[in-house]
Amino acid sequence: MWRLRLIPDTTDIPFLRWRKILFVFSGTLAVLSVVLLFAKGLNFGIDFEGGILIEVGTERPADIGGMRAVLGDLGLGEVSLQEFGSDTEVLIRIERQSSDAEDQLAITAVREVLDAKFAGEITYRRTERVGAKVGAELIEAGIIAMILAIALMLVYIWFRFELPFAIGAIIALVHDVLLTLGMFALFGLEFNLAIVAAILLIVGYSMNDTVVVYDRVRENLRKYKKMPLIELLNVSVNDTLSRTVMTSLTTLLALAALLIFGGEVIRDFTIAMIWGVVVGTYSSVFVASAILMYVRPGTGTNVAKSGFGDAERTKALDDPAEDEALQRFAALPDSGDNGEDDSAAPDDAPESEATGSRASRRASTSRAKRNKRRRKKRR
Repeated sequence: MWRLRLIPDTTDIPFLRWRKILFVFSGTLAVLSVVLLFAKGLNFGIDFEGGILIEVGTERPADIGGMRAVLGDLGLGEVSLQEFGSDTEVLIRIERQSSDAEDQLAITAVREVLDAKFAGEITYRRTERVGAKVGAELIEAGIIAMILAIALMLVYIWFRFELPFAIGAIIALVHDVLLTLGMFALFGLEFNLAIVAAILLIVGYSMNDTVVVYDRVRENLRKYKKMPLIELLNVSVNDTLSRTVMTSLTTLLALAALLIFGGEVIRDFTIAMIWGVVVGTYSSVFVASAILMYVRPGTGTNVAKSGFGDAERTKALDDPAEDEALQRFAALPDSGDNGEDDSAAPDDAPESEATGSRASRRASTSRAKRNKRRRKKRR
């Protein structure tokens, strides 16, 4: 059966060779994002700034230009209108007034001019008012949510892998969040609660990609104990490259459909997700993996000390006689001996290795007992 393969199953791309150049590139983008956040700031929506939101419906396609003209003459400050789901539904946003009483007067004035201009054609679906205090609380809640998400990811990776892996994952996550915020500041896209949700989704998506790569790194650390770390990281990234690319492409296809057919209401959310998928995939391959070159996880050639953060690590010893995994494998019954004589292993093997480790003595005892049973069967 014919199958489409965008990425071969086996690749040998030297990703880590470009790590220094890409570190400079990523660092420059992160610094520019911070500068934009302080210099230009984010274009906070009504959720954070406070204000008035009115949703209206019309029998025919809405005359947004006419509505904007009559509302602009009221002197209520910034007024924005956009289609909401279809061309017969309009979302009107008005900036926060000086007091609650002024907000109520603004709502009344908007209703009066719209009823006068479009008599009998407009129905009011909902009216919401967000005060300054609520907006400030939502900003604080959004910041706390992002910090908690990143902190909990740090703890998870620390327990799941090791502290060096956690450091690399968190640097990659901060990189993704900064670049997303910088993009919103640069283009002046509206930043609201939906975008906070998008950033949290980006954090989860990026962490998922990073964990897949790190899991293969950890597996290869156990498998190739003498391989140089830079080669091992290249092998690990190449092993997971096909999965990473295909997952990102399928996600981008779904997001592209949302961008085209989802309408104006979720446009900024979709843009944030598309940007996050691209940046998250990039950081998993070029940032999170390359960081391990500097924080240096255990390479598998020394004993991993038991303790906090090493729950998932196994002891990797150079002496096969002290490797418990190898000894357990050696103690398994040999199903393919075909009756060959195993008399070369003496019955007193445990005594000859009495000075070895407990695992060595246990494995030797098992082999001696197995050989003794085989010899009895031959008789």
